[in-house]
Amino acid sequence: MSGWESYYRNEGDEEEEQEESFEAGGEYKYSGRDSLIFLVDASRAMFKSQDEDELTPFDMSIQCIQSVYTSKIISSDHDLLAVVFYGTEKDKNSVNFKSIYVLQELDNPGAKRVLELDQFKGQRGEKNFQDLIGYGCDYSLSEVLWVCANLFSDVQFKMSHKRIMLFTNEDNPHGNDSAKASRARTKAGDLRDTGIFLDLMHLKKCGGFDTCLFYRDIISVAEDEDLGFYFEESSKLEDLLRKVRAKETRKRVLSRLKLKLNKDVVLTVGIYNMVQKACKPPPIRLYRETNEPVKTKTRTFNLNTGSLLLPSDTKRSQTYGSRQIVLEKEETEQVKRFDEPGLILIGFKPLIMLKKHHHLRPSLFVYPEESLVNGSSTLFNALLIKCLEKEVMAVCRYTPRQNIPPYFVALLPQEEELDDQKIQVTPPGFHLVYLPYADDKRKVPVTEKVMANPEQIDKMKAIVQKLRFKYRSDSFENPVLQQHFRNLEALALDLMEPEPVVDLTLPKVEAMDKRLGSLVDEFKELVYPPDYNPEKTAPKRKQDDDGSGSKRPKVELSKEELKAHISKGTLGKLTVAMLKEACRMHGLKSGLKKQVLLDTLTKHFQD
Repeated sequence: MSGWESYYRNEGDEEEEQEESFEAGGEYKYSGRDSLIFLVDASRAMFKSQDEDELTPFDMSIQCIQSVYTSKIISSDHDLLAVVFYGTEKDKNSVNFKSIYVLQELDNPGAKRVLELDQFKGQRGEKNFQDLIGYGCDYSLSEVLWVCANLFSDVQFKMSHKRIMLFTNEDNPHGNDSAKASRARTKAGDLRDTGIFLDLMHLKKCGGFDTCLFYRDIISVAEDEDLGFYFEESSKLEDLLRKVRAKETRKRVLSRLKLKLNKDVVLTVGIYNMVQKACKPPPIRLYRETNEPVKTKTRTFNLNTGSLLLPSDTKRSQTYGSRQIVLEKEETEQVKRFDEPGLILIGFKPLIMLKKHHHLRPSLFVYPEESLVNGSSTLFNALLIKCLEKEVMAVCRYTPRQNIPPYFVALLPQEEELDDQKIQVTPPGFHLVYLPYADDKRKVPVTEKVMANPEQIDKMKAIVQKLRFKYRSDSFENPVLQQHFRNLEALALDLMEPEPVVDLTLPKVEAMDKRLGSLVDEFKELVYPPDYNPEKTAPKRKQDDDGSGSKRPKVELSKEELKAHISKGTLGKLTVAMLKEACRMHGLKSGLKKQVLLDTLTKHFQD
């Protein structure tokens, strides 16, 4: 059916595809843009570091925000970002509140904004900040949250998630003023009711950061999250970056589907994409005169009359067995639709039955959703716990959308894991693994194995043991993509030259040689012959004196057979090699082309 599907997704049909996805039970909708406000405490305490070698909390916050900006430019440049300082000497905001400075309002990330943040990095940046904005101490957090709410309300775009990320090392900002603290708690509750989430990125301070003093009642906790603000404060930039990356983007659900355990038991789940291949963004065509993006429109015309054809004037066809099968548009849509979107449980199988070669593509992640069926989380957790206890996987039929054929999938249970700082490393849920159908499997020819002796096996074990390392896929970046984006970044930020890219996929030859020592030479002596040289090119096989040697076809065509071929007109059915051999046997000068050989033989025997 892939032929129909790829043919039907033609120019001009994209809107129809979108409408079809919207009609699939009302579960597919445009989520909008992700919006994020970085709210940074700019009071005097943020500019003091614990040790001389450490970064100040303010510098850590600026570098972290700048890192998010650059990553957003590459990954999702349509998202909206803003930077707000509070506790400042000067003020700049729409409602003229004191000690609140809006550096950047909600807008798309860009090179100009990154350069604006760069002026506040390091010791030079601290001096620039003091000259341009200045740090103070008196502020009201309720007014700060009010300004952030106004920034969200001024945006004209539809927003999927509205988040505020608060950077501070003060655990009790209104310790001596209960009225200010009460107003801040009330305003934080108002933001939570309007769908604005507040995350705390607390930084290290003398005596430790106690969230129970004030921020416990301020921070928003989503329904599917644990109390994530109890992890330890950040003292290093790496720890802060890790927390921000975990919180900066709400995971967008691909689709919300029903998981049917039987006819009467149904729960709702969300499908999430865990791995997506990173590619270079496609180039955008611009009009030469104004540099404005241009749009491409495709029209269908009649080949004979040149008249414009409407969608209703065309049909779809596909050749099957030299016969052209023609279908109407409605028939094509009906052929493509197999079942309603969702997951249908087929049964359970032991986990050991899933083999590595069964994984056809990157898996998806399944997590409970309460939006369509109440109680889905409870039933989902019960199913997950039992699958983990019994070490089984659920085998299901998976239909992503109405116009997509069903897939055969396995749901692998995964238990929740937390690190030392109580940050979730792996969430609880099921990995949706695509399984092959019987038609997808191929038989691979098995070559005869050459068995190694025990001494060779032991030597290779020693080599493998020496070269083992702790592998993490997120430690290896694509060097081609990194170089591409570094070049774009250098052009956008007017840098003299792009930042050099380290290719982490190259083996560390010197370190490997140092680890192995003489093991490689000892292994080569055990396996290869004494005169073996892997870099030596194989000698070319010499041909016989008469040219083609043993590869020449052994053809003996008599004079009568050649005359018979000429008279019947079948001489052209002979191969070039056979014609050359016939010319050689009769002492004729033969050329390279077949027609020359045919003319030479025909003229010789007709004369």
